[in-house]
Formats: sequence, C-alpha cells, structure tokens
Amino acid sequence: MHERVEKSKGRLRRGAAVCFAALLALPVCAGQAAAAEDMTPLETETVRELVPVGHTVGIKLFARGVLVVGLTSGKCPARSGGLEKGDVIVQCNGTAVTSSEQFQSMLQSAGGTAVELQVNREDSRKTMTVQPQKNDSGDWAIGAWIRDSMAGIGTMTYYDPATNTFGALGHGITDTDTAQLMPFSSGSILPSTVKAVKKGQAGAAGELRGDFDLETCLGQLTANTDQGVFGKLESGDAAEAVGEAMPVAMASEVENGPAVIRSNVEGDTVRDYTVELTKLTPTAGDSRQLLITVTDPDLLSATGGIVQGMSGSPVIQNGKFVGAVTHVLLNDPTRGYGILIENMLEAAG
Repeated sequence: MHERVEKSKGRLRRGAAVCFAALLALPVCAGQAAAAEDMTPLETETVRELVPVGHTVGIKLFARGVLVVGLTSGKCPARSGGLEKGDVIVQCNGTAVTSSEQFQSMLQSAGGTAVELQVNREDSRKTMTVQPQKNDSGDWAIGAWIRDSMAGIGTMTYYDPATNTFGALGHGITDTDTAQLMPFSSGSILPSTVKAVKKGQAGAAGELRGDFDLETCLGQLTANTDQGVFGKLESGDAAEAVGEAMPVAMASEVENGPAVIRSNVEGDTVRDYTVELTKLTPTAGDSRQLLITVTDPDLLSATGGIVQGMSGSPVIQNGKFVGAVTHVLLNDPTRGYGILIENMLEAAG
C-alpha cells in the first residue's frame, strides 16, 4: 500500500512556500602513502533537493508586443499589408508596442496615415506597412484581433529555497486561438483556492475552477518556455512549509510502476494520489516523457482523473522528485502525460 499524505497548507501566500548532499567516498589506492594532513579533500557529489509543492496558483502573463489571434473576414488592412494570424506586432512607427490599448491609441494618433509595423513571425522579423481604416464605431482599425495577456489557474511544481525560485505547469502558456507559445514580457503568480471541479470525461477535458487573490502577488515570472513557466518569489521568507524537500531523480532512476502525484483539487488542501507510470520516453523532445495512469479512487471520484489546472502537479516515485503532470488524454481522462523534472530544470537554467 502507498502511504497517503494529506495536509492543509493554507493558501499559498507571500512567504508561505518552502527543499541537498551525498558524499562520494573515494578509496585511497593501495601503496599510496600520504600524511593525513597532506591528503586532498574527498570529492563531493551534491544531490539537488527541491520542494514538490502541488498547490494551485493564479498565473498572469503579459506578452512582449501584441499577438495577432485572427483577422476579420474578407479584405482588410491587416491582410492587405501582409499580417497573418500568429504574428506578433512588436513595434509601430518605431515605438515598442506594449499592450493592446497602447497599440489602439497609436493607430488613433496616426489619424488614418499608413503605419509601419515591425512583426515577429516564427524566428524572423518582418517590416510591413498597413493603412488603417475607420470601423463601424468610427475608430481607426486594421482589421486584426489582438491579445496582449492571459490569465488562468495552474499548479506550482517546485520551490527551490536555495535560490527562492519556482517552476510551474510543466508546459508553456500558449495562446488558445493560435496554439503558439505566448511571447513573454512579464507576469506574476497569485494565491488561488479551488472552489469547484468540472469532472473530466471521454472527449471533454475537466478543469479546476478557483478564485484568485488579486491583492497579493506571490512572485514574478521570469520565463515562459515549452517546459514550464519559471520565476522568483516576492519574499525571501519562505520557511512556512508547503512541504518537505526531497532529492531530484535523474531520468535513469525513473521506472514503470507505482508513483504518486501531489495535487490541490479542493480548497487549499494538497494531497498525494496514487498513479501508475506505464511508459517512459526520456528522449521525447516535448513535455510528454511520462505516461501516467491515475489509480487513486478518491481522485477519480473527485475529478475523473487528470483535469486542466492540475498541470504542474509533482510526480514522486521511490522517495524522489520525478517530474510533473502536463497533459490529459482527451479520450481517457484517467491517463495523461508528464515531464521529467530534469527537463524542467534544464529549461529553467
């Protein structure tokens, strides 16, 4: 049987978060003579330890520039000028674009004259000229739907007390319309409490529904990557435990078999739930190195398996921190994918 860990950790607040060494003794070769005081120190191998958190957080992310998520139908200035869905507008007439509102204001200030746009498209920078037109409201517009930020609920994967840094989600924050990674400018995490669960079922992903504490900033994001979002907590006083530190597992230590995931699916309570690791693909380039099957009857009853918002839930096996939940299989919510913690830490730098 697997021991179940259950503890109510309170809301993950500023400073309410919490994490290293094994000696490798090298024998002295026979016949080697040396005075004790002349011996060189034994080599030391340090094993990194992190806190597997498992508590939900609210996440706000602001884009670098504005993302074009769609164009109006038919002929429009944006399409005529060469803009495409998925482009990121980073400059307008030589001025950096920082938000949707600012970009709209720049179009009004141009007064109908053509504007020069600097656009990031995949790995290239393009320059194009777009001639705004008045829309039905009498405002100058180019016929593009744009987005400059996203907000949602996810799970904090780990906390590193040595650096006061954290990682969450195990995958990047992508735009819902273009499915591309949101270009990162800034962001923050907020305390969150789970208020309700929409259970998953075949063909329809479930989700955690929570409240954000908009008055409290837990920390600032520093990166949005394909392997997760990363940042640093606001306060260095992070000793009010959200959990105990444990060794980080190398990919070679992970095996098919029983494991647990640590998740917050009700209120502020974080629990360990039993799962089975059924397939390992350590060389997979995305965040799908682990295939996870939920076996815990309590979790199956509460959520139906893996649901949106659980992304980032730590995976623990044999007393070591293995990885994090990242995806659910739409045709079977009792199963999903996970990322190896090694991959997350590499992305975190």
